[in-house]
Amino acid sequence: MRFLRPVFVSAFALLICAAVSGVFPAGFAAGQTAPKTPPQEKAPVPRVQADLDQVMRGILFPNANVVFFAQNNDPASVKPTSQPSSATDPLASVYGGWLAVENSSLALSESANLLTIPRVCSNGKQAPVTNPDWVKFVEGLRDAGVVAYQAAKSKDTDKMLDAADQVSTSCLNCHDRFRKNVADRCT
Repeated sequence: MRFLRPVFVSAFALLICAAVSGVFPAGFAAGQTAPKTPPQEKAPVPRVQADLDQVMRGILFPNANVVFFAQNNDPASVKPTSQPSSATDPLASVYGGWLAVENSSLALSESANLLTIPRVCSNGKQAPVTNPDWVKFVEGLRDAGVVAYQAAKSKDTDKMLDAADQVSTSCLNCHDRFRKNVADRCT
């Protein structure tokens, strides 16, 4: 004959006591069963359209340049173009000035998500999205974007100088490891 384990006996004894006394855990009455949890929806699988080089050139590079502009220049001094709603320069657009720096900072931080999605590099190699260094550097970019956003909100050029340095360092860390090193080169 097998003996019941003490944990099982304790749980069984607790259920018997609850049934006899009528005291059940909150939300349950005698004869009730635990509610079923609704089925979890599967997250959509991201559809990749761009290689890593295109993501860098189309999203990270232009947004980093807006942040870098604010380290030496006052974004509020940039006048909107004659047609700001169709401006190609974020600093001179409808959402220009410091707001452009805030938006570009957040775009850098959010772009970290794009850098975690498996995709190819421009040379056809897979981007090293599971490499521990890559993961660390992507988090550095995410953090740098948040620092730049906070600095832009403060409209403090000294804080922007520090934030731009953090953005630049996050880019350089990754480029030194995955762009300059021929063996690991992705682009």
